[in-house]
Amino acid sequence: MAVMSRRRRPRISPARTLAAGAAALGVLTLTACGSDSGTAGDGGADGALEVTASFYPMEFLAERIGGEHVSVTTLTKPGVEPHDLDLSPKETARLTEADVIVYLKGLQPAVDEAIAQSGVQHIVEATSFTSLEAHGTDEDHAHDDEHAEHADDDHDHDHDHDHADDGHGHDHGAEDPHIWLDPVKYAEVAQGVGTALAEADPDNAAAYEANTEALIAELTTLDEEFTAGLAETETRTFITTHAAFGYLAERYGLHEEAIAGIDPESEPSAARLRELHEVAEQDNVSTVFFETLASDATARTLADDLGLKTGVLDPLEGITDQSAGADYLEVMRANLAALRDALGAS
Repeated sequence: MAVMSRRRRPRISPARTLAAGAAALGVLTLTACGSDSGTAGDGGADGALEVTASFYPMEFLAERIGGEHVSVTTLTKPGVEPHDLDLSPKETARLTEADVIVYLKGLQPAVDEAIAQSGVQHIVEATSFTSLEAHGTDEDHAHDDEHAEHADDDHDHDHDHDHADDGHGHDHGAEDPHIWLDPVKYAEVAQGVGTALAEADPDNAAAYEANTEALIAELTTLDEEFTAGLAETETRTFITTHAAFGYLAERYGLHEEAIAGIDPESEPSAARLRELHEVAEQDNVSTVFFETLASDATARTLADDLGLKTGVLDPLEGITDQSAGADYLEVMRANLAALRDALGAS
């Protein structure tokens, strides 16, 4: 029984995809909450635009695109697993002082709630710039189907899983929020963040546009490296701690098998572990990957049982001293090297 959907998409040229994304994102819809806390773009004492990011992938975009014109703070400190983040009353109150908030709906329920109540005028929601897909283990989908049926009975809601911004992002866990692990989707989000910063701070719009273009070029190069690096491999299947790499797997024609589901803290059943034994043997899997921020106990036990190697595949939810690089691009290239080794790339 497979963890990820085995459907395959036609390979789309990254340049064509990014160009279409840029055109589609020429107009950005910002969430206006009627804040009376000041004029957006006034910035802090040094004149910089005050940007609050929900966690590292959003922080990276804000810093790279904003450059010297922004002051970026993050709600998720290094070493904190973002899925489980709770905000203190002080942190929630400080959120209202931001000029711009950049976040990803559906990953951190406490953050979603705090942002909805913040009253900040310029709120930039990452999943609105790309499409979401359903990933996870079969156990995820069984739980989600039960949840959706219950929600339909109680609320008569029609859940559309193909709509990127339908308001049900964290109500249905099958929608995978890990879009930043696909460089093409991440570039679409970068385009949207750049447009948002320019609208919030029009005096520096030209700088934001130039920085956005430069970052998209870097992400396009990264996509090309993954495409070439994973073109020829002995196996296309890899095992991970939790189902974070669904978008990456689909982009490059791979197949992720996850021990846990979308939530890294979920516990696999005995049946799921038996399935992984079968998959590892049938698909010639060599490596079980664990992460830097989640427990590696189950992954190591599974690897020991199967006589497989272990390695690190970083979902880039935060940068720490244990990360295999100083920023998103460096860690993604380390992930590529790890995948090439595990999959027997030539």
